[in-house]
Amino acid sequence: MSFFKGLSAFPITPANEHGVVDTAGVMRMTKYLSASGVDSIGLLGSTGTYAYLSRDERCRAVRAAVKSIGGKTPLIVGIGTLRTDEAQNLARDAAAEGADGLLMAPVSYTPLTQEEAYQHYKAVAEVTSLPLCIYNNPGTTHFSFSRELLERLAALPTIVAVKMPAPAEGAVAQELDALRSSAVGKLAIGYSGDWIAAEALLAGCDGWFSVLGGFLPKLAKAMVAAAHEGNAPAVNLFQQTLQPMWALFQEFGSLRVAYAAINLLELSDAQPPRPVLPLTPRDLERTAHALKVCIGAEE
Repeated sequence: MSFFKGLSAFPITPANEHGVVDTAGVMRMTKYLSASGVDSIGLLGSTGTYAYLSRDERCRAVRAAVKSIGGKTPLIVGIGTLRTDEAQNLARDAAAEGADGLLMAPVSYTPLTQEEAYQHYKAVAEVTSLPLCIYNNPGTTHFSFSRELLERLAALPTIVAVKMPAPAEGAVAQELDALRSSAVGKLAIGYSGDWIAAEALLAGCDGWFSVLGGFLPKLAKAMVAAAHEGNAPAVNLFQQTLQPMWALFQEFGSLRVAYAAINLLELSDAQPPRPVLPLTPRDLERTAHALKVCIGAEE
């Protein structure tokens, strides 16, 4: 599916301290991203704090986003959750509300085996006609997909993409070549972990699933465009400019930094869901400085 390619922007999901979604805030965020020309919007990803929201609140968020976007930008909705039956219900809900695609991480409390993860994805894929992207995010889920598991999942008809993290070993280009030479190559292969975006884009990945794109979409889009043009010097210059932001992402986690940046940009005044705490005033100052540098590059 083409909307698993290019720049997929992942915004926060504004909500109050009780987990009630601010639908007006969701509409404002998604309208802003759509108007900025991103290739897709990844609603209810990790940055969208899907794991902290009830089924009803997720539905409200999707409904608000669909209303705001009005079909102008493809909407990918995260459906990760502990139970398989609940993930199936979330897939049905997203389809009913008008989502264009799905993104699912293997959320677990009891660590999953490779076979359990396969059966989980298979069961969800069987109840929806929407294209589904595998969310490979071991840093959060503590589950690592084997190459064999990815190949098995690639054979399921509604699974069309995979969202990969930074490789544990070696370079992105080496991993991407290996994946494309295997059965996984039938999938659109994108990367997250924004600090490796330059490497992944220059290696020719299909998509960038971007936290930065959720609050500085024009800058992220310019970086993708430079890569598609084969302009490595421009991509590397963007990467150099973004180093202060990437350092913050790696030190505090991109979620906390995204909330801080969005507040500083006056796109929202939402706070991360407890027990996650916002950045300290000192670290907000660091984020403000990094934003200033980024905005200068954007202009």
